[in-house]
Amino acid sequence: MIKIGMLIGDRYEILEKIGTGGMSDVYKAKCHKLNRYVAIKVLKQEFNENTNFVSKFRIEAQAAAGLAHPNIVNVYDVGEEEGIYYIVMELVEGITLKNYIEKKARLSVKEAVSIAIQVSMGIEAAHNNNIIHRDIKPQNIMIARDGKVKVTDFGIAKAATSNTITSNVMGSVHYTSPEQARGGFSDEKSDIYSLGCTMFEMLTGHVPFDGETTVAIAIKHIQEDMPSPREFVSEIPVSVEQIIFKATQKSPDRRYQSMGELIEDLKHSLIAPDEEFVKLAPAEMAGATKVITEEDLTEIKDKTGTLAGINIIGEEEKAATPRPVRKKTPPKVETIEEYDDDEEDYDDDDLDPKMERITTILAIVAAVIIGVIALVLVANAIDTFKGGTGTQPEEQTTGQTTSQTTEESTEEEGDQVVMIKVVGEDLETAKQKLNDMGLGTRVSTQESDEYAENHIISQGVAEGEKVAMYSTIDLVVSSGSTGVEVDDVSGMDAELAAKALEDDGFVVKKDYTNSDTIEKGKVVSQEPLAGSKAKKGSDVTIVISEGAEVKEVSVPDLRGMTESAAKTKLQEQNLKCGTVSETYSDTVSAGCVVTQSYNPGIKVAEGTVIDITLSLGVKEVTYKYVTSLSAPTGYTSGSVTVTIKASNGDIRTFSTNTFPCAVNETGFKVDSGTISFTYNTVTTEIEVDPDTGEETATEITKAVTTPEQAITFTQE
Repeated sequence: MIKIGMLIGDRYEILEKIGTGGMSDVYKAKCHKLNRYVAIKVLKQEFNENTNFVSKFRIEAQAAAGLAHPNIVNVYDVGEEEGIYYIVMELVEGITLKNYIEKKARLSVKEAVSIAIQVSMGIEAAHNNNIIHRDIKPQNIMIARDGKVKVTDFGIAKAATSNTITSNVMGSVHYTSPEQARGGFSDEKSDIYSLGCTMFEMLTGHVPFDGETTVAIAIKHIQEDMPSPREFVSEIPVSVEQIIFKATQKSPDRRYQSMGELIEDLKHSLIAPDEEFVKLAPAEMAGATKVITEEDLTEIKDKTGTLAGINIIGEEEKAATPRPVRKKTPPKVETIEEYDDDEEDYDDDDLDPKMERITTILAIVAAVIIGVIALVLVANAIDTFKGGTGTQPEEQTTGQTTSQTTEESTEEEGDQVVMIKVVGEDLETAKQKLNDMGLGTRVSTQESDEYAENHIISQGVAEGEKVAMYSTIDLVVSSGSTGVEVDDVSGMDAELAAKALEDDGFVVKKDYTNSDTIEKGKVVSQEPLAGSKAKKGSDVTIVISEGAEVKEVSVPDLRGMTESAAKTKLQEQNLKCGTVSETYSDTVSAGCVVTQSYNPGIKVAEGTVIDITLSLGVKEVTYKYVTSLSAPTGYTSGSVTVTIKASNGDIRTFSTNTFPCAVNETGFKVDSGTISFTYNTVTTEIEVDPDTGEETATEITKAVTTPEQAITFTQE
């Protein structure tokens, strides 16, 4: 049990609890050996008892400890004390990216791209050391108070995903790659996908996929197309949208193949945000989006109950989720040949039992109907036979004539055709169909708002009726509409005006002009004029006001001016001073302008806002000496005084009796110096009495100082 004030590892004093997560609690602590503040992440009790997880956790955390990069939260130490497993990390004063997004709702494009670049650089350093993060998400990205972005929990994700761990521990499935969701192999490109989802959330304030369960979200990652971030925020540049699309391709082969490629495109987007420079590999069959079937989903749930190593189905959810029953739909039988071709693939055992019963009933009904028809035909035949053998002399004497008449009647019935439906058809298409049936046409026209010009409104013979071949069919054809009255949209907001005209069936064209009387964004005029009639689908042009004609002025050169002088100069040119930021400069004096948002000399509209950046002067550079010292030659025991002397005379001393000894001295103004050691040695001297020859042993303690050895400091 961790308590405030307790000492862990004989060196880390717990000061306060600063955070908690699904896997661990995080404390601020002070390292008394190196006299610095650190963050200690302590595993929760439920994971301490999992020896397999603890073993993997220590191995991966130790591997991550080898990483050293400005955009990675460095791991200093891994340890265990009385069943408490912990890792010692760099203390970052700041907030997580997740909290930062929630605080700001969404980030600006420049800020989001800048953060993504820093995150990519940290991940790239890890990938170069063969370390995959596997759990990139805003919760694992820290933003320090100085603006530095750092990625945390390297190596921990791999240890966690190799065990069955609940989703509330491993965090959200909102950022997992399709291959992780399937439980398949994941590599560097999985981190790229997760970063793409993180960029989506930074820019829009929303995760790309959401759902009621982790299963539903994971399936969306597998089979649904990534939504466009520009649907949420229209001002996102096309290049940034394309970068997100490429990073989040379903197939890893179509994503960026390395963080270096992603960084290059992100930097390019800052320079040319509206260029379409992102190259997306063509979709291959092997890399095409695959729809997960019920069978696949059932297999995933039954075999592992996990997605990406995450337990995505709780016990209650498993109990409530019915196992899907696989059914095959019988092939559609259009011809005997088609049925024969498909017959070998058709399995009666796969038929739905209800469908079998329905089919059986229909077959019985059909058999009964056929039987009834057969009986009627037999009865009619018998009646006809009886009538033909009657005693009426007229029928006997005219038997040949009756036979001829019957043949002619049959021939006439054979020359009849069944009328088809041609309403709604194009006139030429309808004529061709009727001519092919041996029918002629007689055409008349009529205005119609319902049917397009030259399309059939009505037909003289109804569909399904029999008509003698070579008959003429009357067709009424649309001559089009006299038009729809055009609404008056003058003075309306341009978007509302366009929608109103489009709702009436018109195609809206837009033109623009300056106006001193009509507010910017309002309609100045329209063509055709209001009240006139125009056909649906025809063009209506609206002229939109751009406001009063804007005068342009040249942007002055503000570089080197003081803040007050720059603001005065802008006011003289009818320009406005916007954001005033600061930066270090080796060439511009403190308090003077280093850069401006518009280049000097270009033409801009009066009232344009110009941002300026002031100099903070030359940035002071400091150095540090971080190493591990071995015992000096000749030293056996006791206290050793270590003296570090910078070349500018700055002297640091401390004592130790433990070697190897860790050193972390900071704040040097120069980059070099010397180091020396001072310690006591004990020697025994033998004195001989010249008179008696008796020997006397005497111990003599001497202070030994080693020669100064040159050392080099590193920049902080």
